[in-house]
Amino acid sequence: MNGFYFGGDSASASSADDEDNLPYPEALPRSDFLVPNFDASDYLSTLADRHQTLEDLRTDLRERSQALSKELLDLVNVNYEQFLSLGSDLRGGEEKVEDVRVGLLGLKRGFEEVRGKIKAKGQDVDGLLSEKSQINWEISTARTMLELDATLEELEENLMMGSVDRQTRDEVWSDSEDDEDEGGLTLDMATGGASIRKLQRLVRDYCHVVRMARAAGHENAFVATQQQRIGRVRGVLLLDLNTALKEANGSDDSSRARLVKVMGIYREMDEAAEAVKVLNGSEFRRKQQFGDT
Repeated sequence: MNGFYFGGDSASASSADDEDNLPYPEALPRSDFLVPNFDASDYLSTLADRHQTLEDLRTDLRERSQALSKELLDLVNVNYEQFLSLGSDLRGGEEKVEDVRVGLLGLKRGFEEVRGKIKAKGQDVDGLLSEKSQINWEISTARTMLELDATLEELEENLMMGSVDRQTRDEVWSDSEDDEDEGGLTLDMATGGASIRKLQRLVRDYCHVVRMARAAGHENAFVATQQQRIGRVRGVLLLDLNTALKEANGSDDSSRARLVKVMGIYREMDEAAEAVKVLNGSEFRRKQQFGDT
């Protein structure tokens, strides 16, 4: 019995020695306790394979708690004066916050007023720019109408409409253009035809008048009143062109050159259809047949 007892004590002592020889576990890291939503039960369940008695674990946690209390006390002692003055510093803070709020509201109101003034000025500037654009357009239109009237008046003077009979006008044209035309492009004065170069210049002026009237707009009151004058100028020009085309009827090279020139003036005036009517006229055909014979 005694031998068995002592033997048992020897085995128990040997087991205790083996446990003492095992390595002591490392201290629990502090970061484990800082995780969000820390749960003590879940954390202890992760220590199942840790070689440490419950008493040792309690001792470790107790020491940690004491260390944290000491750190907190040291922190309070270091900032003791700040902690003591914290209450007095916070006293009256509502008034300061209210002052800041009132100041911000005043600043916001000032910004709103400035923004409103800027917006109003912007609208004024837009209105002035629009008015300036309208005035510029009216000035441009007025200049166009003045130029249209002056060009029309010049055309009427050159065509001697209503002041000198056509025979006198044709003679003046022929005399003034004798030195300018080359290659037989001046019509015979006896026929009463106007010089081709003179007609070219007049037709170009007429086309310029038409473009100006189109640019100003036919609904323009001034342009509407000038349509009758423009129509009369067109009629006189077509009459002179028809005469020139008939006088250019011939079989020689000079007549053909004049014919081509006059047809070009018709095209420039956008009156090619009128030229076709003259060419298809019986009088023109008779002259052509007579010239061929």
